Amino acid sequence: MSMIATRDGFGDEILQLGRENKDIYVVDVDIGKSCKTTAFAKALPEQHVNVGIAEQCGAGVAAGLATCGKIPFVVTYAAFGSMRMCEMIRQEICYPHLNVKIACSHGGVTPANDGASHQSIEDMGILSTIPNMTVIMPADYNAARKLTRAAAESDGPVYLRFTRDAIPEIYGAEQEFTIGKAIQLRQGSDVTIIAIGDTVRLALEAADTLANEGIKARVLDMHSLKPLDTEAVVSAINETGKIITVEDHNVINGLGYAVSAVAADMGRGIVKRFGIQDRFGMSAPYERLLAMNGVTAENLAACARALQ
Repeated sequence: MSMIATRDGFGDEILQLGRENKDIYVVDVDIGKSCKTTAFAKALPEQHVNVGIAEQCGAGVAAGLATCGKIPFVVTYAAFGSMRMCEMIRQEICYPHLNVKIACSHGGVTPANDGASHQSIEDMGILSTIPNMTVIMPADYNAARKLTRAAAESDGPVYLRFTRDAIPEIYGAEQEFTIGKAIQLRQGSDVTIIAIGDTVRLALEAADTLANEGIKARVLDMHSLKPLDTEAVVSAINETGKIITVEDHNVINGLGYAVSAVAADMGRGIVKRFGIQDRFGMSAPYERLLAMNGVTAENLAACARALQ
Protein backbone atom coordinates (compact mmCIF):
# COMPACT_ATOMS: atom_id res chain seq x y z
CA MET A 1 0.00 0.00 0.00
CA SER A 2 1.47 3.35 -1.05
CA MET A 3 1.82 6.11 1.54
CA ILE A 4 1.69 9.81 0.72
CA ALA A 5 0.60 12.94 2.58
CA THR A 6 -2.55 14.74 1.53
CA ARG A 7 -0.56 17.99 1.28
CA ASP A 8 1.15 16.39 -1.75
CA GLY A 9 -2.24 15.89 -3.38
CA PHE A 10 -3.00 19.56 -2.87
CA GLY A 11 0.35 20.62 -4.31
CA ASP A 12 -0.11 18.53 -7.44
CA GLU A 13 -3.72 19.60 -8.01
CA ILE A 14 -3.24 23.33 -7.40
CA LEU A 15 -0.51 23.36 -10.04
CA GLN A 16 -2.83 21.62 -12.50
CA LEU A 17 -5.65 24.04 -11.68
CA GLY A 18 -3.36 27.04 -12.10
CA ARG A 19 -2.27 25.85 -15.51
CA GLU A 20 -5.90 25.42 -16.55
CA ASN A 21 -7.17 28.72 -15.15
CA LYS A 22 -5.13 31.94 -14.97
CA ASP A 23 -7.50 33.24 -12.27
CA ILE A 24 -6.25 30.65 -9.78
CA TYR A 25 -3.75 32.31 -7.44
CA VAL A 26 -1.62 31.05 -4.56
CA VAL A 27 -0.99 33.43 -1.68
CA ASP A 28 1.92 31.93 0.28
CA VAL A 29 3.06 32.93 3.75
CA ASP A 30 6.66 31.90 3.21
CA ILE A 31 6.29 28.16 3.85
CA GLY A 32 5.65 26.97 0.31
CA LYS A 33 8.17 24.14 0.64
CA SER A 34 6.23 22.57 3.51
CA CYS A 35 2.84 23.29 1.95
CA LYS A 36 3.86 22.00 -1.50
CA THR A 37 3.41 25.18 -3.53
CA THR A 38 7.00 25.67 -4.73
CA ALA A 39 6.24 23.99 -8.07
CA PHE A 40 3.30 26.37 -8.57
CA ALA A 41 5.47 29.40 -7.76
CA LYS A 42 8.13 28.29 -10.21
CA ALA A 43 5.77 27.39 -13.04
CA LEU A 44 3.26 30.24 -12.62
CA PRO A 45 5.05 33.20 -11.02
CA GLU A 46 2.45 35.72 -12.22
CA GLN A 47 -0.24 33.82 -10.28
CA HIS A 48 1.80 33.55 -7.10
CA VAL A 49 2.17 36.02 -4.23
CA ASN A 50 4.42 35.48 -1.21
CA VAL A 51 3.47 37.89 1.58
CA GLY A 52 6.16 36.63 3.94
CA ILE A 53 5.45 35.45 7.46
CA ALA A 54 2.28 37.53 7.67
CA GLU A 55 -0.80 35.31 7.72
CA GLN A 56 -3.27 38.12 8.41
CA CYS A 57 -1.86 40.07 5.50
CA GLY A 58 -2.24 36.97 3.34
CA ALA A 59 -5.94 36.78 4.19
CA GLY A 60 -6.38 40.43 3.26
CA VAL A 61 -4.48 40.09 -0.01
CA ALA A 62 -6.61 37.06 -0.92
CA ALA A 63 -9.79 38.98 -0.14
CA GLY A 64 -8.62 41.76 -2.44
CA LEU A 65 -7.82 39.31 -5.22
CA ALA A 66 -11.27 37.75 -4.85
CA THR A 67 -12.95 41.14 -5.32
CA CYS A 68 -11.13 41.35 -8.68
CA GLY A 69 -12.52 38.02 -9.85
CA LYS A 70 -9.53 35.87 -8.94
CA ILE A 71 -9.73 32.55 -7.06
CA PRO A 72 -7.02 32.81 -4.40
CA PHE A 73 -5.77 29.97 -2.20
CA VAL A 74 -4.10 31.20 0.99
CA VAL A 75 -1.60 28.49 1.90
CA THR A 76 -0.09 28.01 5.36
CA TYR A 77 -0.13 25.71 8.40
CA ALA A 78 -3.50 24.85 9.94
CA ALA A 79 -2.68 26.44 13.31
CA PHE A 80 -1.95 29.77 11.65
CA GLY A 81 -4.53 29.58 8.86
CA SER A 82 -7.33 29.12 11.36
CA MET A 83 -6.32 31.00 14.52
CA ARG A 84 -3.88 33.73 13.52
CA MET A 85 -6.09 34.61 10.56
CA CYS A 86 -9.41 34.06 12.32
CA GLU A 87 -10.60 37.67 12.58
CA MET A 88 -9.66 38.39 8.97
CA ILE A 89 -11.40 35.24 7.81
CA ARG A 90 -14.56 36.32 9.60
CA GLN A 91 -14.57 40.00 8.72
CA GLU A 92 -12.89 40.13 5.32
CA ILE A 93 -13.70 36.77 3.75
CA CYS A 94 -16.79 35.10 5.24
CA TYR A 95 -18.89 38.17 6.07
CA PRO A 96 -18.73 39.49 2.49
CA HIS A 97 -18.84 35.90 1.18
CA LEU A 98 -15.72 36.23 -0.93
CA ASN A 99 -14.40 33.41 -3.08
CA VAL A 100 -11.28 32.70 -1.00
CA LYS A 101 -9.91 29.24 -0.27
CA ILE A 102 -7.69 28.57 2.75
CA ALA A 103 -5.52 25.50 2.18
CA CYS A 104 -3.61 24.31 5.23
CA SER A 105 -1.10 21.56 5.84
CA HIS A 106 -0.18 20.22 9.29
CA GLY A 107 -3.77 19.61 10.43
CA GLY A 108 -4.30 17.66 13.65
CA VAL A 109 -1.38 15.92 15.34
CA THR A 110 0.32 14.96 12.07
CA PRO A 111 3.01 17.65 12.60
CA ALA A 112 4.23 15.11 15.19
CA ASN A 113 7.74 16.13 16.23
CA ASP A 114 7.00 19.81 15.48
CA GLY A 115 5.18 19.85 18.82
CA ALA A 116 2.01 21.33 20.27
CA SER A 117 2.47 24.81 18.77
CA HIS A 118 2.11 23.37 15.26
CA GLN A 119 -0.48 20.66 16.02
CA SER A 120 -3.78 22.28 15.19
CA ILE A 121 -6.47 20.37 17.05
CA GLU A 122 -9.03 23.22 17.17
CA ASP A 123 -9.10 24.58 13.62
CA MET A 124 -12.04 22.81 12.00
CA GLY A 125 -14.27 23.47 14.99
CA ILE A 126 -13.35 27.16 15.10
CA LEU A 127 -13.94 27.77 11.41
CA SER A 128 -17.12 25.69 11.31
CA THR A 129 -18.75 28.24 13.61
CA ILE A 130 -18.26 31.07 11.09
CA PRO A 131 -21.20 31.55 8.69
CA ASN A 132 -20.56 30.98 4.97
CA MET A 133 -17.49 28.79 5.62
CA THR A 134 -17.14 25.30 4.16
CA VAL A 135 -14.77 22.93 6.02
CA ILE A 136 -13.18 19.92 4.32
CA MET A 137 -10.58 17.29 5.22
CA PRO A 138 -9.71 14.64 2.60
CA ALA A 139 -8.81 11.09 3.57
CA ASP A 140 -5.95 10.47 1.14
CA TYR A 141 -3.92 11.81 -1.78
CA ASN A 142 -6.56 11.29 -4.47
CA ALA A 143 -9.29 12.70 -2.26
CA ALA A 144 -7.11 15.76 -1.67
CA ARG A 145 -6.76 16.32 -5.39
CA LYS A 146 -10.48 15.93 -6.12
CA LEU A 147 -11.64 18.03 -3.17
CA THR A 148 -9.14 20.79 -3.97
CA ARG A 149 -10.66 20.94 -7.44
CA ALA A 150 -14.17 20.90 -6.01
CA ALA A 151 -13.23 23.79 -3.71
CA ALA A 152 -11.86 25.78 -6.66
CA GLU A 153 -15.08 25.19 -8.58
CA SER A 154 -17.34 26.16 -5.67
CA ASP A 155 -18.34 29.74 -4.86
CA GLY A 156 -17.43 31.12 -1.47
CA PRO A 157 -15.01 30.55 1.41
CA VAL A 158 -13.55 27.05 1.86
CA TYR A 159 -11.12 25.69 4.45
CA LEU A 160 -9.11 22.66 3.28
CA ARG A 161 -7.11 20.73 5.88
CA PHE A 162 -4.22 18.43 4.92
CA THR A 163 -1.77 16.10 6.67
CA ARG A 164 1.97 16.54 6.89
CA ASP A 165 2.62 12.85 7.53
CA ALA A 166 2.21 10.21 4.85
CA ILE A 167 -0.98 8.17 5.08
CA PRO A 168 -2.26 5.19 3.03
CA GLU A 169 -4.06 5.67 -0.26
CA ILE A 170 -7.71 4.64 -0.03
CA TYR A 171 -9.23 5.90 -3.26
CA GLY A 172 -8.40 5.44 -6.90
CA ALA A 173 -7.94 8.44 -9.16
CA GLU A 174 -11.37 7.78 -10.69
CA GLN A 175 -13.31 8.37 -7.44
CA GLU A 176 -15.60 11.39 -7.57
CA PHE A 177 -16.35 13.65 -4.60
CA THR A 178 -19.14 16.10 -3.90
CA ILE A 179 -18.77 18.67 -1.14
CA GLY A 180 -21.31 17.88 1.57
CA LYS A 181 -21.87 14.25 0.53
CA ALA A 182 -20.22 11.47 2.54
CA ILE A 183 -18.80 8.39 0.83
CA GLN A 184 -19.81 4.97 2.16
CA LEU A 185 -16.74 2.74 2.08
CA ARG A 186 -18.18 -0.30 3.86
CA GLN A 187 -21.72 -1.60 4.15
CA GLY A 188 -23.03 -2.64 7.54
CA SER A 189 -26.12 -2.82 9.72
CA ASP A 190 -24.65 -3.44 13.21
CA VAL A 191 -22.76 -0.19 13.81
CA THR A 192 -21.59 2.84 11.82
CA ILE A 193 -18.09 4.32 12.04
CA ILE A 194 -17.97 7.88 10.73
CA ALA A 195 -14.48 9.24 10.13
CA ILE A 196 -12.83 12.29 8.62
CA GLY A 197 -9.40 12.83 7.11
CA ASP A 198 -6.46 10.72 8.20
CA THR A 199 -8.62 8.62 10.56
CA VAL A 200 -10.66 7.07 7.74
CA ARG A 201 -7.91 4.47 7.36
CA LEU A 202 -8.38 3.50 11.02
CA ALA A 203 -12.12 3.14 10.55
CA LEU A 204 -11.56 0.80 7.63
CA GLU A 205 -9.05 -1.27 9.58
CA ALA A 206 -11.48 -1.57 12.50
CA ALA A 207 -14.34 -2.54 10.15
CA ASP A 208 -12.24 -5.27 8.57
CA THR A 209 -11.36 -6.67 12.01
CA LEU A 210 -15.02 -6.62 13.02
CA ALA A 211 -16.08 -8.31 9.79
CA ASN A 212 -13.89 -11.28 10.69
CA GLU A 213 -15.89 -11.52 13.93
CA GLY A 214 -19.27 -11.36 12.21
CA ILE A 215 -19.96 -7.71 13.09
CA LYS A 216 -20.97 -5.65 10.09
CA ALA A 217 -19.70 -2.09 10.44
CA ARG A 218 -20.75 0.63 8.01
CA VAL A 219 -17.93 3.11 7.32
CA LEU A 220 -18.55 6.67 6.15
CA ASP A 221 -15.89 9.09 5.00
CA MET A 222 -17.37 12.41 6.16
CA HIS A 223 -14.85 14.51 4.25
CA SER A 224 -17.04 17.59 4.60
CA LEU A 225 -17.45 18.63 8.21
CA LYS A 226 -19.47 21.61 7.02
CA PRO A 227 -21.81 21.20 5.31
CA LEU A 228 -22.30 17.88 7.10
CA ASP A 229 -24.08 15.11 5.20
CA THR A 230 -27.00 15.05 7.61
CA GLU A 231 -28.91 12.62 5.42
CA ALA A 232 -26.14 10.03 5.71
CA VAL A 233 -26.04 10.45 9.50
CA VAL A 234 -29.83 10.13 9.80
CA SER A 235 -29.76 6.96 7.70
CA ALA A 236 -26.97 5.51 9.83
CA ILE A 237 -28.89 6.21 13.04
CA ASN A 238 -32.13 4.80 11.64
CA GLU A 239 -30.48 1.71 10.16
CA THR A 240 -27.77 0.87 12.71
CA GLY A 241 -28.70 2.90 15.80
CA LYS A 242 -25.09 2.98 17.01
CA ILE A 243 -22.50 5.48 15.78
CA ILE A 244 -18.76 5.80 16.45
CA THR A 245 -17.05 8.98 15.28
CA VAL A 246 -13.30 9.33 14.89
CA GLU A 247 -11.20 12.37 14.06
CA ASP A 248 -7.70 13.82 14.39
CA HIS A 249 -9.22 16.88 16.09
CA ASN A 250 -10.38 17.91 19.52
CA VAL A 251 -13.41 15.84 20.53
CA ILE A 252 -14.98 19.19 21.41
CA ASN A 253 -16.63 20.97 18.47
CA GLY A 254 -15.49 18.61 15.73
CA LEU A 255 -17.05 15.70 13.84
CA GLY A 256 -18.30 13.98 16.97
CA TYR A 257 -20.13 17.10 18.09
CA ALA A 258 -21.72 17.60 14.67
CA VAL A 259 -22.94 14.00 14.49
CA SER A 260 -24.16 14.11 18.10
CA ALA A 261 -26.23 17.20 17.26
CA VAL A 262 -28.02 15.26 14.53
CA ALA A 263 -28.73 12.40 16.96
CA ALA A 264 -29.97 14.88 19.58
CA ASP A 265 -32.35 16.47 17.09
CA MET A 266 -33.66 13.02 16.21
CA GLY A 267 -33.97 12.04 19.86
CA ARG A 268 -32.43 8.65 19.28
CA GLY A 269 -29.21 6.78 18.61
CA ILE A 270 -25.96 6.24 20.53
CA VAL A 271 -22.85 8.24 19.58
CA LYS A 272 -19.36 7.40 20.91
CA ARG A 273 -16.64 9.95 20.09
CA PHE A 274 -12.96 9.27 19.46
CA GLY A 275 -10.48 12.09 18.91
CA ILE A 276 -7.97 14.32 20.67
CA GLN A 277 -9.01 14.44 24.31
CA ASP A 278 -9.20 18.22 24.78
CA ARG A 279 -5.50 18.53 25.47
CA PHE A 280 -2.46 19.88 23.69
CA GLY A 281 -0.10 17.57 21.90
CA MET A 282 3.64 17.18 22.31
CA SER A 283 6.70 16.23 20.29
CA ALA A 284 6.27 12.54 19.50
CA PRO A 285 5.64 10.26 16.50
CA TYR A 286 2.27 10.75 14.82
CA GLU A 287 0.89 7.26 15.51
CA ARG A 288 1.95 7.48 19.15
CA LEU A 289 0.17 10.81 19.59
CA LEU A 290 -3.02 9.32 18.18
CA ALA A 291 -2.69 6.27 20.42
CA MET A 292 -2.13 8.45 23.50
CA ASN A 293 -5.59 9.89 22.79
CA GLY A 294 -7.19 6.49 22.23
CA VAL A 295 -7.41 6.93 18.47
CA THR A 296 -6.52 3.44 17.23
CA ALA A 297 -8.24 0.84 15.09
CA GLU A 298 -8.14 -1.56 18.04
CA ASN A 299 -10.04 0.87 20.27
CA LEU A 300 -12.63 1.54 17.58
CA ALA A 301 -13.21 -2.19 17.17
CA ALA A 302 -13.45 -2.68 20.95
CA CYS A 303 -16.02 0.09 21.19
CA ALA A 304 -18.08 -1.47 18.40
CA ARG A 305 -18.03 -4.84 20.16
CA ALA A 306 -19.21 -3.27 23.39
CA LEU A 307 -22.16 -1.69 21.59
CA GLN A 308 -23.49 -5.01 20.30
